[in-house]
Amino acid sequence: MTLNQVTEKMSKYRWTIVAMLFMATTVNYLDRQVLSLTWKDFIAPEFHWTDTDYGIITAWFSAFYAVSLLFAGRFVDWLDTKKGYLWAIGIWSLGAVLHAFCGIATSGILTGHWLVGFEQARHYIAQVEDVARVLNVSVVLFIFARLVLAIGEAGNFPAAIKTTAEYFPKKDRAYATSIFNAGATVGALAAPVTIPVLAKHFGWEAAFILIGALGFLWMGWWQFGYAKPDKHPKVNKAELDYIGQDHDENAANSDEEMAARGKKMSMAKLFKYKQTWAFAFGKFMTDGVWWFYLFWTPAYLSSVYGMESSDPAAQLALFVLYAITLLSIIGGWLPTYFVDSKGMHPYAGRMKAMLIFAFFPLLAVFAQPLGHLSYWFPVIIIGIAGAAHQAWSANIFTVVSDMFPKSAVATVTGIGGLAGGAGSVVINLSSGILFDHARVTNMNFLGYRGIEAGYFIIFGVCAVAYLIGWIVMKSLVPKYKPITDLV
Repeated sequence: MTLNQVTEKMSKYRWTIVAMLFMATTVNYLDRQVLSLTWKDFIAPEFHWTDTDYGIITAWFSAFYAVSLLFAGRFVDWLDTKKGYLWAIGIWSLGAVLHAFCGIATSGILTGHWLVGFEQARHYIAQVEDVARVLNVSVVLFIFARLVLAIGEAGNFPAAIKTTAEYFPKKDRAYATSIFNAGATVGALAAPVTIPVLAKHFGWEAAFILIGALGFLWMGWWQFGYAKPDKHPKVNKAELDYIGQDHDENAANSDEEMAARGKKMSMAKLFKYKQTWAFAFGKFMTDGVWWFYLFWTPAYLSSVYGMESSDPAAQLALFVLYAITLLSIIGGWLPTYFVDSKGMHPYAGRMKAMLIFAFFPLLAVFAQPLGHLSYWFPVIIIGIAGAAHQAWSANIFTVVSDMFPKSAVATVTGIGGLAGGAGSVVINLSSGILFDHARVTNMNFLGYRGIEAGYFIIFGVCAVAYLIGWIVMKSLVPKYKPITDLV
């Protein structure tokens, strides 16, 4: 061993990779938030949408996203990380921009005026007497734009989790995941203070175009900044050794060993493993909760408290809500603490952390009751529940890379995403229908009436979802059991 090898200081390029993943996730959540922050106050009056119409659009997005995740994971594993990520963000950025032209397309279909500007399109749409046609055509067009967005966005987490597995040892993956996953919170933080302002001063179309363009800028950074750790000139041997410290563990399950034996990962066989079903059920029970908070909180403040998304008070409330969710970074640190300080196995530490995080969403039961005192109570409670979700999410993602070879990580992540998307379809569609029903019938539930009764019911469902998910996951995979016979 040479003197240079002894004294070589470990490079830290893996954290630059995390920064890239963080920015991609931030853009991902900004793009999907544009509609939720513009539909109630800007788009709905133009196209005559109701809560049910918005619920249908978000449900279709969830369905498209869920199905796309199944294939996106496979697609990323097939193309590999670099090309897969580039394709994903390129497609979803295109989908984000397409939303802006739904008004012009509606005008063209209904009035024959295609080559018009955004203001002119609004003028022609306002002259259409058949309101139902305006509603139906616009909803279909937005669903198509959401389809393109969903297909691309589905690639983000499979690619990001695969990248994390490439650049971090098992004990650090939850922490790295929690950092890049915090991009979801930062995107949600930036959204309410930028998107409504853009929509108010430049038109809702401008919000989709400007936010959508950010993804194209990120593609350049990824193109020149990413390479496999063993081929990247900025990753030295010391860092490469640190990244590969798990190499000897379960060597029979490594990608290199599988390749040497001529084995090929089969998607169909993945479904025979309890580990796959545990991950999928955990995602099914909890992903919809986060998407409900993401898609419906602006509408909740508007419907229950009369706060439009462009109001400074609403923007501050949403900013504080998502600022609280930044606490989710603790979710990545806690398993590392259990491993390093308590000597626990990474899987055991991860499951213990997830149990702790599963209790915090129970506070959502009190969101509506305390909301009668001040809207700040549900804002803070939803923020805490959101932080718990993101902490939970960082750990449930890394459960996959704990037990599956790297060549299967994106595919299994996609399967879980499909299940999570299915849960999101259920909660978004049922929420829209329930809220309209509660409003029209002035429904009474445990002393709450109308729209407040509807939200009280959904908050209760969100509160218990994580504990149910954890119990089933633990029952299916009580102890660490890596996959060693995947063919």
